[in-house]
Amino acid sequence: MGLKPGEVFIHRNIANLVNNIDLNVMSVINYAIRHLKVNHVVVCGHYNCGGIKAAMQPVDMGILNPWLRNIRDVYRTHKAELNKIEDENARYNRLVELNVQEQCVNLIKTAAVQEAYNERGLQVHGWVFDIHTGKLIDLNIDFPKILQGIMEIYRLY
Repeated sequence: MGLKPGEVFIHRNIANLVNNIDLNVMSVINYAIRHLKVNHVVVCGHYNCGGIKAAMQPVDMGILNPWLRNIRDVYRTHKAELNKIEDENARYNRLVELNVQEQCVNLIKTAAVQEAYNERGLQVHGWVFDIHTGKLIDLNIDFPKILQGIMEIYRLY
């Protein structure tokens, strides 16, 4: 990213989920946006993500089941597209991209993001890190279009 230590505020979890009932991620988002006044929020997944692969296994993962359900819901939402992909690795990697997109949508649904967007033009970005090439891939998620499309239901600010 070309930044120095301390110039990026980071939160990590399994499969980069932005779950509205996860107090940890919601606290980090609110602190970064409302107190640190960040202007960019990035959801960054990575290809060959173990969390994505685990969610696609038809097995009981114990305590991980509720967490992985969020990823399984992303698959359910996009199953027509994903089921057309014959190569299993390519399907997983596409699900990584779709999961990043859905987590960006979850960010956009929050009051802190909506407020900062209106006040100072905060931007949400969806990226995927390709661990084989070392490249960051910008998914070019159309933040204003998505925000406009969900405001009827999710207008919080």
